[in-house]
Amino acid sequence: MRQELAQLERQRQDALLLGLAVAIVASLAFSEYLTRTALGVASFWPANGLLAVGLMALNAPRRIALTLVMVFFHIATSQMVGDSLTKTLLYTTIDVAEAFAVWIVVSRFSNGVMRLRNMRQLAMLVALGAPIATIAAVLAALPLSVITGAPFLTILWAWFARSGLGLAVVLPAILVLLDAEHRRAFHRSRRERLAIYASIAVMTAICFYPDGVPAPFMIFPLAMLAAFRLGARGAAESSLVVACIAIPLVASSGYLAVGLRWADANPARIVQVFVFLLFGTTLATGLALAQQERLKRLLVRREQLTRAARARALAATEAKTEFLATMSHEIRTPLNSVLGFAQLLAARNDLPPDARRQVNLIDNAGGALLTVVNDILDFSRVEAGQVELSPQPTSAAALLRDTVAIMAPEARAKGLTIEVEIIDPLEALHDLDDARLRQVLLNLLNNAVKFTETGRIDASLIVEAGEDEDRLRFEIADTGVGISVEQQALLFQRFSQIDGSASRTYGGAGLGLAISRTLVEMMGGRIGVDSVPGRGSCFWIEVTAPVAEPVAAPEARPTAAPSAARILLVDDHPMNREIGVALLLLAGCKVDIAENGQQAVEAAAVGEYDMILMDIHMPLMDGLAATRAIRALHSPASKIPIIAMSADALPQQVERCYAAGMVDHIAKPIQREVLYAKVDRWLTAPTSID
Repeated sequence: MRQELAQLERQRQDALLLGLAVAIVASLAFSEYLTRTALGVASFWPANGLLAVGLMALNAPRRIALTLVMVFFHIATSQMVGDSLTKTLLYTTIDVAEAFAVWIVVSRFSNGVMRLRNMRQLAMLVALGAPIATIAAVLAALPLSVITGAPFLTILWAWFARSGLGLAVVLPAILVLLDAEHRRAFHRSRRERLAIYASIAVMTAICFYPDGVPAPFMIFPLAMLAAFRLGARGAAESSLVVACIAIPLVASSGYLAVGLRWADANPARIVQVFVFLLFGTTLATGLALAQQERLKRLLVRREQLTRAARARALAATEAKTEFLATMSHEIRTPLNSVLGFAQLLAARNDLPPDARRQVNLIDNAGGALLTVVNDILDFSRVEAGQVELSPQPTSAAALLRDTVAIMAPEARAKGLTIEVEIIDPLEALHDLDDARLRQVLLNLLNNAVKFTETGRIDASLIVEAGEDEDRLRFEIADTGVGISVEQQALLFQRFSQIDGSASRTYGGAGLGLAISRTLVEMMGGRIGVDSVPGRGSCFWIEVTAPVAEPVAAPEARPTAAPSAARILLVDDHPMNREIGVALLLLAGCKVDIAENGQQAVEAAAVGEYDMILMDIHMPLMDGLAATRAIRALHSPASKIPIIAMSADALPQQVERCYAAGMVDHIAKPIQREVLYAKVDRWLTAPTSID
């Protein structure tokens, strides 16, 4: 690879050397034969600028070769136009020295090859070249005024205009033409480029021909068109076209048809100034447009990178979601059997005490694992922004009491006392998302029980009335291990734990408090902790909520007795079917089973069921397809409530169940209380399913 790059660089250097050498030879002949004035000094001298560019861009051996080309052909052309040997050597020495001086000064100020990308760099290049051109003019005018007898100032100005115009126009023009950045911009068809340059050439000839139209300003619109359509390269090339036509025409005739009072001035000087102003104006425009084009390309590139990064992020999110879905399903499926059979065993009355204790240990361990799985799923929902609050009239005091009642058995099992204190002078309902607030309180209470070995847990609520909203402060205080100030900073961060060592006493995924903080902040509240190591902790929540109007209780509907409910249980896993049937039989239901979606559709079509509990992943026909098929039946069976009972528990998976026509979702592992609540709800619901 390095050899190929080195070979390409050698080829580029050789091509550049050849191109500059040809350009120098052509420019020497052009200047000496077409632009020389009566003083014997050319009006336009591009050779020095070409040599300076070559010294900047070429390596050492090729610099020497290009310099030798310049010296040899400079001497040759000077001799061919009739200059004396003294003048020839003087001209050659000063020109070569001027090019070397420009190279050294510009390289020092630009730290290498000069790149012309903006107006600041153009101004710097002109500012660096002007003093060098002035010094070269002085060095040339002193001996030439003695040799020719012409006035010193006349020769000084002629030489300065000759070299200065060449450096001010040719040097930046060639730098622009060699810059790959400018070559990549403003791509136009060859026909358009030729048309623009031909128009400029014709207009220049018309304006500067001795008998032409005295209106050189007509060139400016065409030159600006070149700058706008072709960028900095178009400005440079069009200015060179004008210079190469206008200067020889004026130099050969000594006349400039301008039709103004200053027409008697030196025509060569006028055209030099005109070319300089034209070049400066158009190149400035071209550079500004080129910079704008670069910024546009940069924005497009950044937009592409942003889109690519967004696509990668979405792909990563989808991969993470798929991974979570797979792992959740694979963990929940065996956990359903563990917890299901543990619950069935715990319901038996013939177990000896040791066996009952061991069954309870299995149930507790399975419950802890389920908590970790649920925390991970909740965190994924929070990260994806898929959690939405559903405020409804809620009694904060009743919510706290109910939550404490859930945790009370576990606290008593550890020998802890748990007390509730309510300070609520209003005793009003508030607009709160009771489910999410209960989730936070349960997490705080669960941590209090986990980290407290002896003592008590106090749960309190303080309600303070406000003008528009009331302030509710929940506090969960314990007499547990306590938390140091340094460790408190880690509490509400995801996947962080106070003790992350291998010998830690307490388990967990480190997500509960991070989820709680996010939920509380979504409610517009705050969550925090006050703790002293060895003396316990007090976690608190502060939320504000408006007072809500009580909601009228719905009219009581006639309920179907569970013993009269006939339910179709659809699941391909034998253990899941056994657990589901056993739990439903305990509730007094009559249960039929199907092993896949196809059997479920056939059974629903001929049977009269009050409800269908449907698994999702099954052979032959999955639960979603089976639900859609049942809903499409032309019989009363199409209105049967179908509840998903699956280990697919991610939000998007649940949404797919609803989209297929299911009315509710029960996540595995099946919790007996949740199962009974869902069954009871839909047995008492209207029979018409929209």
